[in-house]
Amino acid sequence: MTLQAWRVRFEPLIRKAMHSYWRLSRGMTLGVRAMVIDADDRVFLVKHTYVSGWYMPGGGVETGETVIEALHRELMEEGRIVLTGAPVLHGTFFNRKISPRDHVVLYVVRHFSQDRLPEPNREIAATGFFPLSELPPDTTPATRLRIAEVFENAEISPYWS
Repeated sequence: MTLQAWRVRFEPLIRKAMHSYWRLSRGMTLGVRAMVIDADDRVFLVKHTYVSGWYMPGGGVETGETVIEALHRELMEEGRIVLTGAPVLHGTFFNRKISPRDHVVLYVVRHFSQDRLPEPNREIAATGFFPLSELPPDTTPATRLRIAEVFENAEISPYWS
């Protein structure tokens, strides 16, 4: 079975198992993501090894960690990106498709440095900056919605997707 076939088949089960664990260990889950935009208005996206599609970098906020600390950590882990200026809060979204307790905080990042693109690893399969007209075909719907909110002044939804 190819990795893609494995992903399509088992991704829903893995997500359900992870959220079942989080339900027992946490009252609510909170994630943070960043829309990192370079000087050419390209958006930085990541492709994970364990789920399908292209996403904005980010992840869970750990116990005892602030949202900003999690943002710094996730940007370094997933993109070798260091903030050089304050990120701008875009919104907090209820991620009802994942769990009835999941929320995502999204920041827009325009001031950053990156010494190089990260090498693929066990978590990240690929990364890159993409012009809006050339987003990968499997960019997730939620990612596309947030991009439209920022670049096209689309109405901001209270829901992640």
